Amino acid sequence: MPETHGAPRRRDERSQPSRERDASGRDAPLYGALDLGTNNCRLLIARPSRDGFRVVDSFSRIVRLGEGLSRTGRLDPRAMDRAYDALALCADRIVRKGVESVRLSAVATQACRAAENGPEFIDRVRKGTGLRLRIIDPAEEARLAVEGCLNLIDPKAEAVLIIDVGGGSTELSWLKREDADWKTTAWMSAPLGVVTLAERHPEPEGAGEDWYEAMVGDMGAAIAAGGIEDAAMMELFLADRAHLVGTSGAITSLAGIHLNLPRYNRDRVDGLWMTRGDCEAAAERLKALGPDGRAKEACIGPDRADLVLAGAAILEAIQRAWPSERVRVADRGLREGLLLQQMREDKKPPKRRRRRRGRGRSPAAT
Repeated sequence: MPETHGAPRRRDERSQPSRERDASGRDAPLYGALDLGTNNCRLLIARPSRDGFRVVDSFSRIVRLGEGLSRTGRLDPRAMDRAYDALALCADRIVRKGVESVRLSAVATQACRAAENGPEFIDRVRKGTGLRLRIIDPAEEARLAVEGCLNLIDPKAEAVLIIDVGGGSTELSWLKREDADWKTTAWMSAPLGVVTLAERHPEPEGAGEDWYEAMVGDMGAAIAAGGIEDAAMMELFLADRAHLVGTSGAITSLAGIHLNLPRYNRDRVDGLWMTRGDCEAAAERLKALGPDGRAKEACIGPDRADLVLAGAAILEAIQRAWPSERVRVADRGLREGLLLQQMREDKKPPKRRRRRRGRGRSPAAT
């Protein structure tokens, strides 16, 4: 698997600081990216390097902040406590690593966007931990996911659909090649993620194909409601000149099942190519395992056992709507996009102030 910008070659590089230097010969500064989603709380701390960045610390915890949100319209107190505890741990890591506040990007997504009490929770986090979370809109969320996954696109492809499956929403971005660059031609945010879809369709005892198909149909309707119609883009997909890139815990878990991993291994999952048949076979295996069997799988565990098939159903619905024989799995996305964006901004030379031309001295100088 070729190396890509901003992705460590080996998992252990996430805990080994590199000694990159800036122009003055000093160690390059550390940057942080924090993503509070509907299901997960994730942190990356990294140092810029010639080929993107090197991760020096990471944190990920399932917090299920959006649990029950689709029914009540509010964040549940227990869910907020779980998320707050995880954020407090993140704040401690940020301080211990010495990440300056100007180099920390901290964002919250669908759960805080949708919840009536989302802004109150953001304020509680600010007062209690010092973290200033910014609630981003779906457009920015989609753009950051694209930024984090660009280097996983097949250089021979003419188009790609990047899928970011979250807990409360799924962002889809269609890109087309223009010479050496990629241009986003359309995007949409479907108001369904693994948590919201699983809550809409609780798994019945002895669940059969009807239950799974109901989830696929629900997501298919959400895609259709997005109104993305592009005949030329569809032709590229039908002619196998385009492919999918999938980023989310749901899709990486599906890849782990496909590979029969005894424990999750990022080096084998990130950048993996799966066929549509591979995805369907992995989903069938997950159905056959049942909730208890899925909970025992090392790449899933009890925290994802009731969500992973919702993720498979979301991917299945997208594959039916935009037929593609190939999916590239991404263990990267929004956080990596945040890091790359801020590092790129900091490399830009500061804007020079234009001097005003005038006669005599300014009033302030007199």
